[in-house]
Amino acid sequence: MKKVILSLSCFAVMASAFAQDCTKIFISEYVEGWGNNKALEIYNPTDQPVNLSEYFVARVRDGLGLSSLTAQNCVQLTGVLQPHSTHVGVLDKRNPAGTGQEAPIWDSLEVKADAFYSAVYNNNNTWYWNGNDAVALFKGNASTPLSTSNVLYDIMGKHNQQTAVGWSTVSPYDGTAGGANDIIVTEDHSLIRKPGIKRGLTIQEAAAVGYIFNPLEQWDSIPAVVNRLDENGNPILNNQGNNVVDGNWSTLRWHACECDPASLGVDAMNLDEIKLYPNPTTGAFTISGLDKVATIEVYNSLGQEVTTIRNNTQTSVSFDLTEKTGIYMVTVTDHSGRSATQKVIVK
Repeated sequence: MKKVILSLSCFAVMASAFAQDCTKIFISEYVEGWGNNKALEIYNPTDQPVNLSEYFVARVRDGLGLSSLTAQNCVQLTGVLQPHSTHVGVLDKRNPAGTGQEAPIWDSLEVKADAFYSAVYNNNNTWYWNGNDAVALFKGNASTPLSTSNVLYDIMGKHNQQTAVGWSTVSPYDGTAGGANDIIVTEDHSLIRKPGIKRGLTIQEAAAVGYIFNPLEQWDSIPAVVNRLDENGNPILNNQGNNVVDGNWSTLRWHACECDPASLGVDAMNLDEIKLYPNPTTGAFTISGLDKVATIEVYNSLGQEVTTIRNNTQTSVSFDLTEKTGIYMVTVTDHSGRSATQKVIVK
């Protein structure tokens, strides 16, 4: 018990200086989808690039506390996070022949990833969260998660709180209220940080006496999948007569935040409306919803420019990369200079 109190106390002291708005990275989207479709989006609200190798993500399992963390449920991040940009980490399940616990993530989530984590459960289980696990972001070293030099930057969920399935929409927000309005939103859902949230949750707040995690206070919730519709807006059915569904991940890879006024401006592009399809593709693909996009750039995996459209005036553009298999990056930029990048797989 003394060790627990010491750890939390030191975390709290070090976190006290990190509560200013728009100065530290935080969790902007949490994905707990069907099967192995798990992802976490980190947002940089500052005007400086951030070296993600100085940070780690932790999975706080099944109502345990932060003091329960081990190197097996913490993982160091990779890459550099540019200003007002996002880093999307996805569970590393990419073997198309995988079954059961090794079932692959969906292609539509794979193309959203900036990095993949926790490939083998027995080596590291961080990215295998379920709805009743809290997910935390620290600055520090994942190999020594209880070190007093580590600083909590954010947490989704509440540590030291056991819920049967996950956190929900009716007080006490642990799924026990019952009724049609008490919906579990941390399982088979995504949570998206509201634009007015400008920083993560500090340890002082997360460990405060009486703190209650109400997921909809800081987050918007969307379901894990959406029905695929035809040109008339009707659901498309498969051979068994069931609705065909797609992963609901259009909000990944960008984040609207008041720390970046350009992301909220009336002249800025709405990335919810921009669609790239099909992806993966055998060569040809189309991008629609481009009414506020000024430039479209396509690069190959070596960073070489394939094609660029400048001074765009079209609402949709098609490309054909037939017989050019590989991974490509498509970057769209609006008239205010805000850009977003999507990965395209040509098979």
